[in-house]
Amino acid sequence: MAAAEHGMFWDDLARDVEDPQFLREYVAQSIRIATIDRIVNELDAAREAAGLSKAELARAINSEPATVRRLFSAGHVNPTLGTLAEVAAALGMRVVLEQLEAGDRKRITGPLLEGSTDDPQILARRLDAMRRKPDAESATALSRVIRPGNAGSGAGIRRGERVDRFRRDRGSGLMTPR
Repeated sequence: MAAAEHGMFWDDLARDVEDPQFLREYVAQSIRIATIDRIVNELDAAREAAGLSKAELARAINSEPATVRRLFSAGHVNPTLGTLAEVAAALGMRVVLEQLEAGDRKRITGPLLEGSTDDPQILARRLDAMRRKPDAESATALSRVIRPGNAGSGAGIRRGERVDRFRRDRGSGLMTPR
């Protein structure tokens, strides 16, 4: 992406997030994508480390093989928490929540609750970073998959990003991937 296009994106986004509804949707979708990507990628890494095929994992959780294939292969996946918990259990893991760091709590939770942010560009860049690098080196862990005897996380994003950018369709007010 050229520097001018990159600057235009941030300028456009800064204007868009002035709308409280857009801001809330942008934050919520960014967090959802980062969280799901991280959990699914870690589960897939654990499946591979265990030497299980997707079909074998599907049998273990009494699910259709296509369901597990889509979970680990589809570009746009939105699994239920129940499915993630079942897959994790079959791999000797569990899904847990952890608090955002103080800076991210203010930066992310505030806009969701208040519908505004002091610095839209900092917020957008932080959400973008969370989508791009949700691994152990990330400044904030949104959620993690715990392996027995290993409280840390491992794999970062191994599949392509699901949604790279948001934009508002000026006619309808809807958010669509760019």
